[in-house]
Amino acid sequence: MQRMVTALLTLTLASGLSTGCAKQRVGAEKALAKVLISDEQENQLGLQVKQELETKEHIKYVQDPAVVDYVRSISAPILSQANKDRSGVKWKVNVIDDPKTVNAFATPGGFLYVYTGLLLAADTEAELAGVMAHEAGHVVGRHSARAMVNAYGLQAITQVALGQNPGTAAQIAAQLAGGGLQLAHGRSEETEADEYGAKYASAAGFDPNGLITFFQKLQKEQGSTPGVLKWLSTHPTNEDRISHLRKIIEQQGLKGNRNTPGGLPAIQARLPKQ
Repeated sequence: MQRMVTALLTLTLASGLSTGCAKQRVGAEKALAKVLISDEQENQLGLQVKQELETKEHIKYVQDPAVVDYVRSISAPILSQANKDRSGVKWKVNVIDDPKTVNAFATPGGFLYVYTGLLLAADTEAELAGVMAHEAGHVVGRHSARAMVNAYGLQAITQVALGQNPGTAAQIAAQLAGGGLQLAHGRSEETEADEYGAKYASAAGFDPNGLITFFQKLQKEQGSTPGVLKWLSTHPTNEDRISHLRKIIEQQGLKGNRNTPGGLPAIQARLPKQ
């Protein structure tokens, strides 16, 4: 079995990873990740990350059902759209109680984490939806799985995929919990997640420009508000990236009516500010 997988990996690499075309390379990496790590295996990795977050990172979840239900109500139509591109994901949305950290991230298996600092920083539901849609795009694009291949090499990840290396699986979970592999997302992965994010937000009825306005806000505040650096550290933003996102929205005719605070101010009022 391992020889068959290794042979397939070699063919996949030969077809795309060794070429100079970025699109071919990304497509080959995505196919490679799909071969190496099944949906169920990604879910198991996501569960290990969750355990690492709770036992070693000591995160605290929001217990207020109004806040949790609100975040899940915003994410539900977005994740429904994401499932059209990747149907095997069983999404789980959690809200982390940390008002000083403006952040959100997703791990293998569709575990989506939103910090209360992000809820407090957003001005509209479209901004909140844009960030969550972007993170869903990382899962759909199998970016964490691709990062694992890049970080640990083909042989180690092949063994993980075959269930032969639980030690490496635990190490991967710990690194994901600490944000290590999230930092490995390159420009192509961020661009792909941006495109998915605009698409999903628009299809869910939100203004896809919400992600752009959120980017711009963080750029302005990063010098005076340290907490915003958390998301910017894993999602570096520049004018080229914003320009590309505007171009995608225009080319694909993406629109959405929801671009108001909506129920967000009432939820923000329920959250501790420090």
